[in-house]
Amino acid sequence: MLSGVTVLDLSTVGPAARAARMLADYGARVIKVGAPAAAGGVQIEPPFYAYGGHRGMERVRLDLKSDEGRAAFLRLAGEADVVIESFRPGVVDRLGIGYEAVKVVNPGVVYCATSGYGQDGPKAQWAGHDVNYLAAGGYFACAGRGADGELTLPGATVADIAAGGMQAVIAILAALVGRAGSGEGAYLDVSVADGVVGMLALLIDEHLATGAVPEPGHDILTGRYACYGLYRCADGGWVSVGAIEPKFYANLCRLLGCEQWTGHQLDDAVQDQIRADFAAAFATRPRDEWVAELGPADTCVAPVNGIDEVVADAQVLARGDVVEAVRPGGETFRQVAAVWAGAPRPDRVEVRDPGFDDSDRLLAAPAEEVPR
Repeated sequence: MLSGVTVLDLSTVGPAARAARMLADYGARVIKVGAPAAAGGVQIEPPFYAYGGHRGMERVRLDLKSDEGRAAFLRLAGEADVVIESFRPGVVDRLGIGYEAVKVVNPGVVYCATSGYGQDGPKAQWAGHDVNYLAAGGYFACAGRGADGELTLPGATVADIAAGGMQAVIAILAALVGRAGSGEGAYLDVSVADGVVGMLALLIDEHLATGAVPEPGHDILTGRYACYGLYRCADGGWVSVGAIEPKFYANLCRLLGCEQWTGHQLDDAVQDQIRADFAAAFATRPRDEWVAELGPADTCVAPVNGIDEVVADAQVLARGDVVEAVRPGGETFRQVAAVWAGAPRPDRVEVRDPGFDDSDRLLAAPAEEVPR
């Protein structure tokens, strides 16, 4: 879908790198611009992470602190459609590769700056990672608690992927659509913390409108009702229950042998009793037996899978979410495919080693020698 779109990616990890991965999955030509080894930033280890992260991308190493490296970058940027960077606010301008510098050589460029807290504001220079942005945006205030009542980590980089990476991709695609009509580029200030606020909009809007302060157990999505939660089974496995609609809840009650609670789905006075009866029912049989019965029975029940189970799940395999990859030399391994809707999912992909060694010759290359 993005064939013909060229992206320069200055990121290493985090939301900008996720955005570049998604754009490449949709067919964009992505050129990762890396620093010389002596001045390099975060290196992604172990290597198999990088095989998926850099799949289908081209790479070049440039010393952006040198006149030659800066000129080489601007030569590449002059013919790119998109530039993505994730330095702290102000760094690209000091290097001479910020939006204003690139716009001189490429007025139509879409320049996406991703950062934790945005390009301005009192936290603009704060360092941070996924957990910090989730915390600042209100995510943990409404998330579930451990058995001891303590806060728990989400287990996935929700802010980097959704609040940052996907937000960046949506903004980039919108800017490209706009440029197609106007011919004008755009500067995009993508803040991960802003994105988390957007993800919490339902709860924040409620607070703004009513003064209520949402917390765990505040509403159906934060554990107030027994019909939405996690339950342990006889073998120690867990199932997820999301029976929000009354018809799905009624089906669940019937199949669990808890018909007495069918008319009490949102009755606050008896939620502890409903939850206890559901828990007792699930504790009578192993997880997979419950899933086999309830999954296809319109109850909104699914297993809590381990990562090993995810890659062997029949749904994942049927959808082609895991693909076989082959490295130079013929070594094969498996990795997550381009799972985004509409992205191509071949049965087998060729990957290159994630290092930059094959392009070291460009470290101090004159601009006219940088390949297009």
